[in-house]
Amino acid sequence: MPKALITGITGQDGSYLTEFLLGKGYEVHGVIRRASTFNTGRIDHLYRDPHVNGVKMHLHHGDLADANTVRKLIYQVQPDEIYNLGAQSHVRVSFDIPEYTANIGALGVLRVLEAIKDFKEHTGKKVKFYQASSSEMFGAAPAPQNEETKFYPRSPYGIAKVFAYYTTRNYREAYNIFAVNGILFNHESPRRGETFVTRKITRGIARIKAGLDQKIYLGNLEARRDWGYAPEYVEAMWLMLQAKEPDDYVIGTGESHTVGEFVAEAFQLVGITDWKKYVEIDPRYYRPAEVENLVADAKKAKDKLGWIPHTKFKDLVHLMMAEDLKQYKIEIN
Repeated sequence: MPKALITGITGQDGSYLTEFLLGKGYEVHGVIRRASTFNTGRIDHLYRDPHVNGVKMHLHHGDLADANTVRKLIYQVQPDEIYNLGAQSHVRVSFDIPEYTANIGALGVLRVLEAIKDFKEHTGKKVKFYQASSSEMFGAAPAPQNEETKFYPRSPYGIAKVFAYYTTRNYREAYNIFAVNGILFNHESPRRGETFVTRKITRGIARIKAGLDQKIYLGNLEARRDWGYAPEYVEAMWLMLQAKEPDDYVIGTGESHTVGEFVAEAFQLVGITDWKKYVEIDPRYYRPAEVENLVADAKKAKDKLGWIPHTKFKDLVHLMMAEDLKQYKIEIN
């Protein structure tokens, strides 16, 4: 039974990846940060009492800011694969807490790779490593973006991810570690955090339809993004670690849409065409340095991994909208 260690297991991608790996017969170990409130909602349906025989998902307290804990977990779990999904992942918030964003998103990756190198030197066991890179590394680079596009990050989050990207490549080349970068473009789902713009839109519309809110407050409606469906993207992560040789891959749909298009499509699904009276622009949601257009050229992933996206933009909006309406017992028109 292969073993996987996942940082960021309680996030959107972590939860879908856990489901995917369990379905492949893996034993999954997840790293969670200690909190005074429960923060495991996305994986609660997968949790089983560890005292029961045959449990395949195990949770461990840890933090990417703590090199000693990272190292200890790798020696304890002895994973075959590590998926590093942990980060301060909100781009706008990264401008407010840049040092913490860099500590986790950049130095956290260095800590994990150092631990993998140390583990390999002392035990002879090789561990495959997946780094969750981001389209935000491209920032202001002209679209479409692929593996050869020069990085031009426009946020502390994007800058931290560039550091992590090159650290991953360096450890692959210097220490012969099977380490890959998955440069994932925006990927969404009903499990997306409520402060991220797509979920903020669908949740806000559901609350408007339920009579609980009157407005949704948003930032730049002209920003263009390449939006895909998160469960399909975690499969791409796994495929990268099954390849014969480690490499870096762009993952996306090849289509871009504005935030305004997402808003209009979501409102239309609930029968509201004059959506502008329900949306108000709040300058606090603008970034100090905007990223205007991100669109993936994922030809390499298709050719080498056989990965292609299946969920189209309108289908993605529909399934997210339907799920947020469900809690209010409202159906799409």
